[in-house]
Amino acid sequence: MDDERALSGGNATGIVTRVGDTVRKQWSASTPSVHAFMSHVQDRGVEVPTPLGRDERGRQRVEFIPGPLAIDGGPLSADGLHRVGGMVRAIHDASETFTPPADARWDTAIPAPDAQIVCHNDLAPWNLVIGDRWVFIDWDAAAPSTRLWDLAYAAQTFTLSVLEAAPRDAADGLRAFVDGYGASAEFRTRLPLMMHRRAAAMLELLTTAHSHGREPWSSMFADSHGSYWAAVVDYVGANQQTWLDALTATRPASTSEGA
Repeated sequence: MDDERALSGGNATGIVTRVGDTVRKQWSASTPSVHAFMSHVQDRGVEVPTPLGRDERGRQRVEFIPGPLAIDGGPLSADGLHRVGGMVRAIHDASETFTPPADARWDTAIPAPDAQIVCHNDLAPWNLVIGDRWVFIDWDAAAPSTRLWDLAYAAQTFTLSVLEAAPRDAADGLRAFVDGYGASAEFRTRLPLMMHRRAAAMLELLTTAHSHGREPWSSMFADSHGSYWAAVVDYVGANQQTWLDALTATRPASTSEGA
């Protein structure tokens, strides 16, 4: 294709290219289920890259979303974090009415504690475009999970990833994010420990994959990801009370959600 260009970024999706206003990447056994989920969420009014089927080479075609990634800019403001928390909530709410195909297949690297709704499973700054539209991309790891497990990862990656940040400052961002989600009192109480467990699960994936030579996680572990996630686990674990205090301080009443 004359205008096909490789796109940078991404660790687990293989070669990704842009062709015009579309992204092309490998079609896998889970892609039909993922595309069905994306279409459902989009039909419920959530901004999602439109899935466009397969190209003539058998690859998946997905709408290209222009704009920078959140990870490439400075830290999001409190308003920005509140907005992203609301985006996560909208995805979860839309998923509540999704019925997976009878032959659904999913491909996610980290097992979830339960299978209550289908989640994105990688809602993070490296997967959020913040151009004219704010849109989460890279839905290939979508699979059954729980709201709290998915929220824990998103909240940690967006607010507790700068390990040099003073915990009280990071906690302010965490609260803005969780306020945006509209989390219940129960979720706020459980979230600090769940963030620690979710970060530990990521470290376990990288460590185990490295010991068995399983790619791409083995190379990621060696290329600083292992040491980074080990530090994240320590940071999130050591400041549990700070996160809990920030999340459970007096606040406006919020709606409830399923666990």
